[in-house]
Amino acid sequence: MFVDKVAVTIQAGDGGDGRVNFRKEKFIDRGGPDGGDGGNGGSIIFTASWNQNTLANFRYQRLLKAADGQPGDKQKKHGRNGQDMMITVPVGTIITDVEGKLLADLTEDGQQVVIAKGGRGGFGNAHFISSVRQAPRVAEKGEKGEMHEATMELKMIADVGLIGLPNAGKSTLLASISHAKPEIADYPFTTIRPNLGVVDIDRNNSLLVADIPGLIEGASEGKGLGDEFLRHVERTSALAHLIDSYSDDVTADYKTIQKELKTYSVDLSKRPQIVVLSKIDGLDDEIINSNIEILKKVVPKKTQIMAISAPSHKGVKELIFEIQKIVVKERSKQAKKVAKVLPVIRLEQDDSWRVAKDTKGFTVSGNKIERFAARTDFANAHAVARLRDILKKMGIMKELQKKGIEPGQPITINGYESIEY
Repeated sequence: MFVDKVAVTIQAGDGGDGRVNFRKEKFIDRGGPDGGDGGNGGSIIFTASWNQNTLANFRYQRLLKAADGQPGDKQKKHGRNGQDMMITVPVGTIITDVEGKLLADLTEDGQQVVIAKGGRGGFGNAHFISSVRQAPRVAEKGEKGEMHEATMELKMIADVGLIGLPNAGKSTLLASISHAKPEIADYPFTTIRPNLGVVDIDRNNSLLVADIPGLIEGASEGKGLGDEFLRHVERTSALAHLIDSYSDDVTADYKTIQKELKTYSVDLSKRPQIVVLSKIDGLDDEIINSNIEILKKVVPKKTQIMAISAPSHKGVKELIFEIQKIVVKERSKQAKKVAKVLPVIRLEQDDSWRVAKDTKGFTVSGNKIERFAARTDFANAHAVARLRDILKKMGIMKELQKKGIEPGQPITINGYESIEY
């Protein structure tokens, strides 16, 4: 079954807790701290592959969860790291979160992206030994792995998209110019999933052609198979709009598809096109030329109109070469656009923080301090004392004093447990 959109929960593994432990060996008095660090949680890594062509594997596997890291052990033993989860998806898969933020756009074969990073393992007490703290009773909790409620959407990457009303001859054309084997019959909606075919131009050049299942009036609004298939037109460099030569009104057929392309969420009518009169076998040249002249009245002047017969290959070779010219031109334009785009530099560590007064006390927020709070075991008085020291070193305690905090008032670190001033 062809599936091109699915909602999933992506959960990276949690980091393992660090351990508080002291050496207890015969004949060794007051053994030092030897609690080991927890292992890191596994990450969720997506890989794009041409060997995949559908998201059907995720219809019933809605939770993608990597392994958790194991806790540290005595004798400074490091907990085992959680194994990363490798997810293979088709080239052209887009992953977004619930707010529509783009997490990944996998456009190349073999491209890998870490979607959810595993939590870091907590430090054991052996990590905190210093000249002034020789017997620390502090260990960190492991960090939570990243989690996303995400939508995976497949938008096929093809050079050319074949569009048109049902039974316009798209699948027949694809079968005649490539090794693709789409189902072909005499009734509408034979094609119920997009098909891809590789068209060899010469030894060094080829085109990837997508047969987009027949569209009907209202498709952009979800009628029929609707925009379930229009999304696959978004990435194509060019469109070949097929119109049945035996149609009672070729102008109406042309306008119907153009309207759906225009009213789709992305205006696809501006995509470079070639209008193709198909199924010309058995028709006189006079009728073919008459249809072409009729179409010229509604088709933009820059858009070429051609006539073909896929079974007999009449006009097909010429069509392929014209399409290739458009694709080469569009690829060149796209390459120039990419070259102008500056790389985005993201700061992984944000040390800033904010203090706000609320009805109960004070709330502290900020990426760095929240991570410290997440790794703090609030049931351990020594761990809480360490967190207080961190608040002091970061200047947060000083800011709290400026804002008038009083003894006994709670300090909540944005969602984590409170400590008293």
